[in-house]
Amino acid sequence: MSNIWKIYLLAAISFLNGTSEYVIAGILDRIAEANNISVSSAGQLITVFSIAFGAGTPFLIAMTAGLERKKLLVYALTVFSVINILIAIITGYEMLMAARIISALSAGVIQVTLLTLAAVLAAPGKQGGAIATVVTGQSTALVVGVPIGRVVASHYDWNVIFIGLGVVGLLFSALTSFTIPKTVAEEPVPLREQFKFLMKPRISAYLLITFLWLGSYSIVFTYISPYFLNTFGMSNQGVTTALFIFGIASAIGSKLGGFSTDKWGSFRTLTGGILLHAIALLLFPFIGQFAFLFYVLLIFWALSAWSSGAPIQFQLISLAPAAASIVLSLHSAAGQLGMAAGAGIGGIAVKNGLLNYIPWIGAFALAVSVVVIVADNVLSKRKQTKQAQSNLCVEK
Repeated sequence: MSNIWKIYLLAAISFLNGTSEYVIAGILDRIAEANNISVSSAGQLITVFSIAFGAGTPFLIAMTAGLERKKLLVYALTVFSVINILIAIITGYEMLMAARIISALSAGVIQVTLLTLAAVLAAPGKQGGAIATVVTGQSTALVVGVPIGRVVASHYDWNVIFIGLGVVGLLFSALTSFTIPKTVAEEPVPLREQFKFLMKPRISAYLLITFLWLGSYSIVFTYISPYFLNTFGMSNQGVTTALFIFGIASAIGSKLGGFSTDKWGSFRTLTGGILLHAIALLLFPFIGQFAFLFYVLLIFWALSAWSSGAPIQFQLISLAPAAASIVLSLHSAAGQLGMAAGAGIGGIAVKNGLLNYIPWIGAFALAVSVVVIVADNVLSKRKQTKQAQSNLCVEK
């Protein structure tokens, strides 16, 4: 199997991982009904997943730094599969919460390992595209995983979804052990050393950008089903259709982000994507019941939102190439904490009758991230100019 196909396998695993995380957003009302809880309480299953993912991933990556990457991926996939099958059979909201925490911890290790392996397997100069391919696998969960999850939950039961995730996860674990080559493990990095990366201005800036980007996205996406149902008066079939369209555009957006990063650079790709993302969110409350405008804006939102992942990850790897797993784990942590914050803020807004206007909260967070991106770029160029002048003086 060529390295290109191995990267596509990593993307398929990323798709499975993304489905386990995102599918709940598409069946939030079904889970609430099955457990006799409110929609906002069901939304906390997403919040607790994101917190566990964000807080736990750096610790687990540090603990497993000396473990060969393929072996780590196989172990994490096995845990992922078993816990998803358990989610399907356990009863009680508290037990479901606990299972989602364990699922999040395994998902964090899987995603960081996938991105690390993609960068290793990619041809020189194609790392951005390889990372984007893996991210596309995750966003494809929105194309297929989330809407099909909605269909399955409507015709059967939401538990069936997690049985499927567990079985497919075991199959991928076996396939990984036979096809992915062994890679040299990074030297173990103590947590104290890991957190020193947070003191590096450029890395901390991009982690803040990650937090704001995914936080703004999560504010709307966590409550996307009730938003479609209540704000636009959609039927269940209409919600499923909208999720399919949104997912297809998200997958295309991820690939565009990788292509643009390789061709025009991370700064232009990220700045343009974030600005378009903010504009899309600002416009949502203005379109009323116009179906055509709704679908145009939905596609616009998905394309712009998912174009930002590849340039951020590529930039972080470029800033710390010798510690890719560490910075990517911090990136995942920042992103998941952002999603947790977004889900929590969205839940407060929904409780206070502000469901129609949650996109504006997300747009504000994106505006702040644009300021951070531009400031980082300006300060970085000034530093490079001073360094060049200093080197010229030394040569003279």
